[in-house]
Amino acid sequence: MEKRILGIDPGLATLGFGAISCQTTQISKSGKTEGSLGVPKRSSQSPIQATPEPLQLIDFGIIQTPAKTDYGSRLCTIYEDLHTLLEHCQPDLVAIEKLFFYRMSTTISVAQARGVVVLVTAQHGVPMVEFTPGQIKQAMTGYGNADKYDVQQAVMRELNLDTIPKPDDLADALAVALTAWFHMS
Repeated sequence: MEKRILGIDPGLATLGFGAISCQTTQISKSGKTEGSLGVPKRSSQSPIQATPEPLQLIDFGIIQTPAKTDYGSRLCTIYEDLHTLLEHCQPDLVAIEKLFFYRMSTTISVAQARGVVVLVTAQHGVPMVEFTPGQIKQAMTGYGNADKYDVQQAVMRELNLDTIPKPDDLADALAVALTAWFHMS
């Protein structure tokens, strides 16, 4: 069964997003493992048959708002762009990074942007999950205090990318989406 997960790294100046498609397995009433079409999986596959990739990158990017624009206008831009993004990606789940307190002035603006994300997600009726930075680091690297570079390397490896996604907000959003997938598996 295909699930689409949209990961979001909230921010007022730059909001990162990354959408992935995951193949999940189901257990049938008979107790057998089934693939995405409800057909029992075989232990060996014929080399001619194609099997779906368990994980695919759908889309990624950032929503940027100009620094010299007033807060209200910046939040409106995020609101409008998120509506467009959710209509485009059609996610089954939105995963968002929980707020992390480090500088009070930055935290307030991130909280405001995060509130817009929660609102738009609810308006679209899409379920939402949240993960702390430590949970994301743990899921991506196996170590809750991993550094940013290790998480970026894990994102690159899991999605079979040639380079680390830039800017950092983009890589962080993909890490959030991947964390949601790992928690579903």
